[in-house]
Amino acid sequence: MPMTIKDLAARLGVSTATVSRALNDKPGVSDEVRRRVLDLAADLSFAPNGTGRGLSTARTQTLGFVLRRKAFPTVRDDFYLQIMHGVEQEVARNGYHVILSAVGAPAGANSMNGANDLSLVREGRVDGLILAGPDIDSSLILELQHSGVPLVLVDNVLRQTPVDCVLNDDREGAFAAVIHLIEHGYERIAFIGGPFTWISTVERRAGYEEALATRNKTPSAIVHQRETTVETGYAAMIELLEQDTPPSAVFAVNDSMAFGAMRAARENGLAVPGDLAVVGYDDIDAAQHTTPPLTTVRIFKERVGEVAARRLLDRLTGPATPPQRTYVGTELVIRQSCGCPPAPLRREVVSAADAL
Repeated sequence: MPMTIKDLAARLGVSTATVSRALNDKPGVSDEVRRRVLDLAADLSFAPNGTGRGLSTARTQTLGFVLRRKAFPTVRDDFYLQIMHGVEQEVARNGYHVILSAVGAPAGANSMNGANDLSLVREGRVDGLILAGPDIDSSLILELQHSGVPLVLVDNVLRQTPVDCVLNDDREGAFAAVIHLIEHGYERIAFIGGPFTWISTVERRAGYEEALATRNKTPSAIVHQRETTVETGYAAMIELLEQDTPPSAVFAVNDSMAFGAMRAARENGLAVPGDLAVVGYDDIDAAQHTTPPLTTVRIFKERVGEVAARRLLDRLTGPATPPQRTYVGTELVIRQSCGCPPAPLRREVVSAADAL
């Protein structure tokens, strides 16, 4: 008969609630008990949906790059596909291939199915997985981990359970962006972000707050939305404009929300940056083509993919090591939406001899 949570609890001498909390990355479990639960689950190839019991031990030389299915029709400016390109470049040097796949409910739904929804794993077609995006549920990540599939997270973490992940240095990137706004002289700087549970929102908000604190300033306003899209950025900006004292500058958790904030400002008679400065995050391709061009924090997307791929390959081929949390640096890209003048055009002087 299939192993159940009740069976695990009986073997370990703990309650089923304790096992459930450990398997779902929930607090309320000591580190020692959590480790015992996860170790036994791994030893028994336990997974709630039975995933992993028939996994092949033969190498396929293929890795899976997984996004949540709802992102597929609207992968923002190929953000994650650029990360995947970095993965492809790194694994190709080591004789591996990459398959792009999706997990979860169709676009528009909120639920996420279990690991059996992921055919790459169910059919044993990959040696390991890179799971990309903050909206992949912790229960699914742990289910896959329990099945014995090596995996690395990108732009996501588990709060209670160690797992390999690659993140951007979002706290430092946000800090630099907000310090830049402060140095412009803006006094009322607001923050608009995504869900509280997303590590990118948490870290970028922390960088925003730290920057203000170092200059003895307090947040003008903080607005969180359920998603980080142009539409939710627009809605957040409308909420800010309805305040008694609207902000003079906005730091948005990503470029899409910044675009929405700029549109809302324009539709309400405000000039950017004359009446409102806006700074985004990610530096997607569209950021340089807005009016005015968007000041933002650049994420080195292909480098993120390369680092994630290298970690997964090390996990597959190297000695067992503890899970690592790896950070990739960012860069502030200054354009005009913050109030800076356009950069002067570079003019090359070519001598007559060179021109011949």
